[in-house]
Amino acid sequence: MRQTENTAIVLRYANYRDYDRMLTLLSPTRGKLEVLSRGCRRPKSPLLNASELFALGDFQLYTKQERATLVSANLLETFYPLRGDFDRLSVGVYLLNLAEAAAQPGEPCQELFMLLLHTLSRLTFSDQEWKPLLAGFLLHYAAVIGFKPRLVHCVGCGRHLTEGEQVYFDLAEGGLCCEACHGKGTVPLAAEQARWMRQSLLGGASTWVNTPEAYAPYVLLRDFVERRLDRPLRSAAMLPKLGEEGPSP
Repeated sequence: MRQTENTAIVLRYANYRDYDRMLTLLSPTRGKLEVLSRGCRRPKSPLLNASELFALGDFQLYTKQERATLVSANLLETFYPLRGDFDRLSVGVYLLNLAEAAAQPGEPCQELFMLLLHTLSRLTFSDQEWKPLLAGFLLHYAAVIGFKPRLVHCVGCGRHLTEGEQVYFDLAEGGLCCEACHGKGTVPLAAEQARWMRQSLLGGASTWVNTPEAYAPYVLLRDFVERRLDRPLRSAAMLPKLGEEGPSP
């Protein structure tokens, strides 16, 4: 048996027995953790707020025979304002589900953790539209899980794509293709959208936090990412209507 401290975000919970919860945490150093939070649903429990979705904190865990129990928590952030905006709350839950789908028990995931933390912070505390935030998250998320989109050369013929030419996104191949190579399963992109994808992927999160909404192909990127996950995300059905930019059949 051992006791450890883990900085983590609560990705999911399930009520258990009368007053307990089973928590799924994301730790940058330990990946996905399943933790029992005893008595946290009692009104005066010191673990109550740390056992809610989105809770960020330093969690003291007691582990015995591979079963972890939450002993105490230093709560760092609740992202509580999300609960006052249903659209942003729905996007936030979707981000948690994506993080859970990618994380593995015992495997460090510093990049995924920081991407989630940065996006949740912007979603909660900035007045930026949620659609570019979601698009930016999805673009970087694809790279984190091993499906970094190919945006410089045509995925069909290999030709270097020039700035401003008509390009298409090939959902099956995971990258841009030229006019000559596009076909079924490709989605046309405006020049501004292709430029945004290249700049955002090269420059990191700081380049997409203030993206104009029209430049961020969020529906396309959502479709691209979800096709590469091994299970559907129920929270996707709760997302706000994403507009008319739709994925290919």
